[in-house]
Amino acid sequence: MGEFVHRADKTKIPTCRIMGVDIAAVDMDWLLRFTDENIRQLSGDYMCVSNVHTVVTASEDPAYEAIQNGGIMAIPDGGPLSSVGRKRGFRNMQRTPGPSYMEEIFKLSGKMRYRHYFYGSTKETLERLKSALQSNYPWIRIVGMYSPPFGPVTEAEDARITQRINEAGADFIWVGLGAPKQERWMADHQGKVEGFMVGVGAGFDYFAGNIRRAPEWMQRHNLEWFYRLLQEPGRLLGRYLRTNTKFLWYTYVKRN
Repeated sequence: MGEFVHRADKTKIPTCRIMGVDIAAVDMDWLLRFTDENIRQLSGDYMCVSNVHTVVTASEDPAYEAIQNGGIMAIPDGGPLSSVGRKRGFRNMQRTPGPSYMEEIFKLSGKMRYRHYFYGSTKETLERLKSALQSNYPWIRIVGMYSPPFGPVTEAEDARITQRINEAGADFIWVGLGAPKQERWMADHQGKVEGFMVGVGAGFDYFAGNIRRAPEWMQRHNLEWFYRLLQEPGRLLGRYLRTNTKFLWYTYVKRN
């Protein structure tokens, strides 16, 4: 990851350091205003959508911690992050879930004429995603979609993909590779792609209809993680047991 000069003013973003990661101490309204005011300056930069899993992973991997802190900001997708922030004095800090941010941007896209590129997931999911978005947001401007190969790509292949993205002229490049792969991809392409990269994890699956989001009352009570666990217990149970336990120990006992 090379040196990158943020064109948007990163010093204006309040942050709360949690286990080594500077989490943006903001709410959704603030985030949408910042996006609107800086969308041109955000081109080539990236934003991490952070939760307990990514913060704990970063605490165990200095290179990944640098990536989490190397973009314009890391927003509190997970409710526990915003709860810790408020306990530490950031009273306006609220959960800003990646799918909710996507939805708000999609709603604004007709008025703001935002252009969108989707990078990640499978061709089948991208097809379902495109159909669903065009149905629910008929004004949306999708300028490209790409499902990358599962394995590593050569430098020549990556250069072709980057050129393809840049020729599309997107304002937003939504990256759905899952953590930590998506954050590493964004950091590797910081300053190389034209457009604002946002790593949204399962966001593609939500909007494609592959998985469902938790009911509003569960989201308000920081229980969306539990709803996801019920849907994917085999994949998530071990992760939640390990990362949530470590997070609670370090943030509430050691206050790291």
